Amino acid sequence: KAQKSSPDIVLLDMNLPDVIGIEALSQIKTLVPQTEVIIITGYGTIKNAVEATKLGAYAYLEKPVDNDELLLTVSRLLEVKKLVREVESLKSELTSRYRFTNIIGTCSQMDSVFQMMEKIALVDGTLLITGKSGTGKELVARAIHFNSRRKQGPFVVVNCAAIPRDLIESEFFGHTKGAFTDAETETTGKFELAHGGTIFLDEVGEFSAEAQGKLLRVLGEREFVKVGGTKTISIDVRVIAATNKDLEAALKKGDFREDLYWRLAVLSLHLPPLREREED
Repeated sequence: KAQKSSPDIVLLDMNLPDVIGIEALSQIKTLVPQTEVIIITGYGTIKNAVEATKLGAYAYLEKPVDNDELLLTVSRLLEVKKLVREVESLKSELTSRYRFTNIIGTCSQMDSVFQMMEKIALVDGTLLITGKSGTGKELVARAIHFNSRRKQGPFVVVNCAAIPRDLIESEFFGHTKGAFTDAETETTGKFELAHGGTIFLDEVGEFSAEAQGKLLRVLGEREFVKVGGTKTISIDVRVIAATNKDLEAALKKGDFREDLYWRLAVLSLHLPPLREREED
């Protein structure tokens, strides 16, 4: 019945006439994993509760069941299911919005860009997008993210040109309470927020030498410590950087670190200027 109707919630007794509730729970979660199960039993033990939780039970209520507690549990669970559906709908909408075909580009230069974007979305390397202001660097970065295996994860944007020099480390990695003056609460940095997804470093060419060093370190180690903290935090993040500057010229002048450039440009994509895309 559960497989046929895919209910939001199943209320499942542990003591059934033809099978034990744990076995029924296991089968339900295998056949319809999106269905949540609330166990109701007159034979409550810690061992059974732990086993039911491991198999995916949402709650474990002992008889005699308090009706208010049961209704509250069901009400909360339905609210959670509603929120999950809304999130899935929004993610589907985002994925649709950032399809490659939704980016304006009919000229031959953009055809080759789209072909490259499709290839880049399939791999997970660090990407550097170059191009003049207004060419759509962030739009391209979002499209690549929402067409990659990381599309269910977050897409976090960092405006590198807008971060004050003394707050770079806190912005990247977060800080603990009391780490510095005005640090009244613990904060989560952009890299940690992007865990499992993509971080987009916009205008990375504006970074100071100090900021470039901190960025290089986290790109190489994929771990960091919050400002004022002691715990090492590991991250799984894809980095996409963008700039309207000529970084190769900046390298020659010594304004941009060569080791950081090659860390960022594992993959590269250049967007042609609008003056070459009159059709668009």
